[in-house]
Amino acid sequence: MTTTDPLLWAFVALAFLALLALLASAWPAWAKALLVAAVTALYFGADHALEDVWGWPSTRALPERFVLLAAVIEEPSSTREGALFVWVNALEDGKPAAQPRAFRLPYSKDLHALLDEGMKKVRQGITQMGSAEPKSGPKGLSWLRPGATEQDVKVRDMPSPQLPEK
Repeated sequence: MTTTDPLLWAFVALAFLALLALLASAWPAWAKALLVAAVTALYFGADHALEDVWGWPSTRALPERFVLLAAVIEEPSSTREGALFVWVNALEDGKPAAQPRAFRLPYSKDLHALLDEGMKKVRQGITQMGSAEPKSGPKGLSWLRPGATEQDVKVRDMPSPQLPEK
C-alpha cells in the first residue's frame, strides 16, 4: 500500500457517489452536468498535483540558487525530443533545502555542455552551485510569450566557506 492509495480510494468513492446521484436523483440536467464536470476537473487536478508526490521531474522553473547533485542527458533523436534531467537542492538563506528535487529542462547544446562539465567536477568531489534567472525578453503577460519560462542557467564551483577567526 502506497501513500497515495487512500487518495485513490477516496476518488473512487466520490465517483461512485456521483454515479448514484446521476442515476437515482431527480436533479435537473444542468446540475448533473455540473457534477460530471466537477468530478472530471477534480480527476485532472489531482493527477497534476500527484505528479510531484510520485517523483516525476518537475517542469517548473529551477530555483534561483541551487546545488547541483546529478544530471542525466537525453540527447534528441529522430524519434524523440531531447531533455536534460537535473537533481538539485535549492539554496534557501545560504543553506541547502531539506530534500532534493528533480527537474526536466528542454534540451539545448549549451546547457548540455555546461551540465556535463559540472558533473565531471561533481565526480571529482568539487561541489557545484548553480543559478537560474529568467531570460529577459519583451515585456507583457508571460503566458502570451512563447518561451517565457526559459531560464539562463549557470553552474560554478561552490565557494569555500569562510571560517571565523580564532
